[in-house]
Amino acid sequence: MTASTTAPPMIRMASVQKHFGPLHVLKDIDLEVPKGQVVVVLGPSGSGKSTLCRAINRLEPVDSGVIEVDGRPIPQEGRELARLRAEVGMVFQSFNLFAHKTILENVMLAPVKVRRQPAAEVRKSALELLERVGITNQADKYPAQLSGGQQQRAAIARALAMRPKVMLFDEPTSALDPEMVQEVLDVMTGLAADGMTMLVVTHEMGFARKAASRVVFMSEGEIVEDSTPEAFFTAPKSTRAKDFLGKILTH
Repeated sequence: MTASTTAPPMIRMASVQKHFGPLHVLKDIDLEVPKGQVVVVLGPSGSGKSTLCRAINRLEPVDSGVIEVDGRPIPQEGRELARLRAEVGMVFQSFNLFAHKTILENVMLAPVKVRRQPAAEVRKSALELLERVGITNQADKYPAQLSGGQQQRAAIARALAMRPKVMLFDEPTSALDPEMVQEVLDVMTGLAADGMTMLVVTHEMGFARKAASRVVFMSEGEIVEDSTPEAFFTAPKSTRAKDFLGKILTH
């Protein structure tokens, strides 16, 4: 038996339940993301996609069920949770960059403060990451001086600076002007090609078709379909998926 077949999935969710008051937003979620896979989560607004994404690193606590990253259950709180979060990169709709720090300082902050790495070493790798996301020339600027697309690419570099085992993206392009969406998706496609394990909540169907290993379709808090992009886009099984694609793909 090879090591890869015995390795635990990078993300595992089993029987996960979550309510917001009377609203049942995650219904008995079972999901596994093996190392190196790119799973794109699609579904109508309010289907529970963002809650699922945020539950993986406990930004959103769940009512019950198991959530593991790389074979380890996610701690409830404290140092262990902080340590695990350091292994899970997260990129949101809003860029959440520190306005009073330069782009380079934003990217360097966590490795220096959390990982206690030497600043000179972190600076070198931070500049390499800025090059990877295509904004080396913005290193000394402040977030307000950058376009939305550049700020989101800086946010991706900042998440990568912690050398995470997995990257979570929650609607990373939905706050961007249309002409900036592609530059962010290109960076994400590059990460996928490099073998980064990713879970991506998005409305970008082209990205799902091109970069996803699997498409997970959610509706009303449930995972309704889990298949290859090819199967999902050409032959969705459920009425809910067919309705969703009918609305999305005709526009």
